[in-house]
Amino acid sequence: MADIMKVAIFVLVCSICKINAYMPKFHRGRPKGGMLGTPNVKSNHALPPDMWVTQRLDHFNDADTTTWQQRYFVNDTFYKKGGPVFVMIGGEGTADPIWMVEGAWIDYAQKFNAFCLQLEHRYYGKSHPTIDMGTGNLIFLNSEQALADLAYFITYAKQKFGLEKNKLITFGGSYPGSLSAWFRLKYPHLVDGAVASSAPIRAVLNFYEYLGVVTNSLATTGPNCNKNVAAATEDLGSKLQTDTGRNTLKTMFSMCDDLDPSSPDYQLDVANLISNIAGNFEGVVQYNKDNRAFEGAIATNITVDTLCGVMNDESVGAPLDRYAKVNKMILDAYSEKCLDFKYRAMIEDLQKTAWNSSAGEGGRQWTYQTCTEFAFFQSSDLSNKTQPFGSFFPLNFSVQQCIDIFGSKFNRDLIQAGINRTNTNYGGENLKVTKVAFPNGSIDPWHALGIIDNSVAGSTAIFIDGTAHCANMYPSLDSDPAELTKARQVITGLISSWISS
Repeated sequence: MADIMKVAIFVLVCSICKINAYMPKFHRGRPKGGMLGTPNVKSNHALPPDMWVTQRLDHFNDADTTTWQQRYFVNDTFYKKGGPVFVMIGGEGTADPIWMVEGAWIDYAQKFNAFCLQLEHRYYGKSHPTIDMGTGNLIFLNSEQALADLAYFITYAKQKFGLEKNKLITFGGSYPGSLSAWFRLKYPHLVDGAVASSAPIRAVLNFYEYLGVVTNSLATTGPNCNKNVAAATEDLGSKLQTDTGRNTLKTMFSMCDDLDPSSPDYQLDVANLISNIAGNFEGVVQYNKDNRAFEGAIATNITVDTLCGVMNDESVGAPLDRYAKVNKMILDAYSEKCLDFKYRAMIEDLQKTAWNSSAGEGGRQWTYQTCTEFAFFQSSDLSNKTQPFGSFFPLNFSVQQCIDIFGSKFNRDLIQAGINRTNTNYGGENLKVTKVAFPNGSIDPWHALGIIDNSVAGSTAIFIDGTAHCANMYPSLDSDPAELTKARQVITGLISSWISS
């Protein structure tokens, strides 16, 4: 009986691991853990404990008095009387307390004697407003509620810690960067300046420009990298046409399952497979050389130069062999034995509603926000002549996911209506806001939806050549390019002007 129980437990554990693995490593521009990752440092500082504030579930319905507990962190070790309040805005992942002791904003806090706070975003990390993540409960997950959370929290914290008269600056990277800018727009009486790093300001249904920037970033190593990716994609497409070719691909790319053309989900499986393979490149480009913990020591060293070095190495074999080698490199970095690509399994994973499920890490929540507010669908709809990853995962592939995960009403019309509302609410590319810094990196695909020139009067765009997503937020390195160092100096100067005016 004991042996039977051991086998049963082993099978159960393996099944759980298999199910969890169906969550893509890189989904809609978001790696596991969120788009702002943990700084790749070992801090010697003690991390602050969890603290909690009581929030309203619905800030816009006075008849609904439901409340919940939202997590936040405090670091007052740099604070001197009269210093500013710095607030790090949480986003589409767990709020990591290491940000309370590391990162560029901590350097600014030491310089300006700031009182530091970090607020975790509703529905992420430990901040659970509802009993689960059922679709009906997710109606309270949106940027407007998150901004209202922040407004109440700032008012609460200023009173709690005796900071009512102190200047306040918000910080955020990626989606929280958008929140930082939008908070300054919507609640200017509560914030005196904002840093909005790598912030997508314009919501858009078809974010095909994403692959355009990835293509340009690969081209920084020379013309052959994109040429070889395109050749690999063409060969891959040819092999999909025959049983022999599909079996060859299964072996080459260490697929967990067979490609079954008789399956009703076959085209979706193919789209998911090639989207995941392209995601190997997207993820590395998005976080190229930015001192981010890429999820394991090996992957920390994988850069655009690494990928293109493999793709240009003729000793490895044909371009498709090199494409497969890149895939193995990423699988090894994540300690994964095989490549999961089954569309239905991914959907079933993202349909899970329990907070402790694999979807509760943030994948379900972020997918919901893209389906209802932002889209940001990174399709392959750019011409094959202008991006090398083929046309296998078009816009409809992302739209179908919204329908399959959340229900038939989450169709293209509903998604587009949400996008229109977001851009109307915040201004989109016509955003009008003052005292906001918009740092963006030229390598980062998200800069295509950001503010990269000084078209927003009263605010400052900081376009950093050669850097990637949120690079200016991470701890500085001796190897940082001069433009990145200069960008941090510009931000320092802006903060100084905001808190002294």
